[in-house]
Amino acid sequence: MYAVVRLRGDVRVRPDIRDTLKMLRLHSVNHCVVIEETPHYTGMVRKAKDYVAWGTADAESLTNLLSLRGRIEGGEILTQEYMDECELGSVSDFAEKVCSGGAKLSDIPKLKPVFRLHPPRKGHKGIKKTVVEGGELGFHEDIGALLKKMR
Repeated sequence: MYAVVRLRGDVRVRPDIRDTLKMLRLHSVNHCVVIEETPHYTGMVRKAKDYVAWGTADAESLTNLLSLRGRIEGGEILTQEYMDECELGSVSDFAEKVCSGGAKLSDIPKLKPVFRLHPPRKGHKGIKKTVVEGGELGFHEDIGALLKKMR
């Protein structure tokens, strides 16, 4: 599973990249989506590489995303009581199932597919440079660290 976070805004974005970001459901800065690692999604993410940060999400970072930023329809927070009501087990067990491929995020009824994150604590390293150059854009080996800063 990839966690993709939008870091840059809409000003002077080419129309084809803007459409790709819309298809990824990344309409605003600091929004995050969790997508499967398919060739289609990988191509879309690589096309929008100058506007997003992405990496492979592990169970711990997915647990934090779901428990801190997970919302269901109506703006309600995703709670353990709701998970028990849907008979899905604990949030951490469900996150492990999603990472192993045994479940999908869409198995949680009424879960919003976009996680709205805070701006990062202590700020970004830079949103005009890639990770290799010392910035934040592009592929992160440990996307969990960025997600933790933006919790």
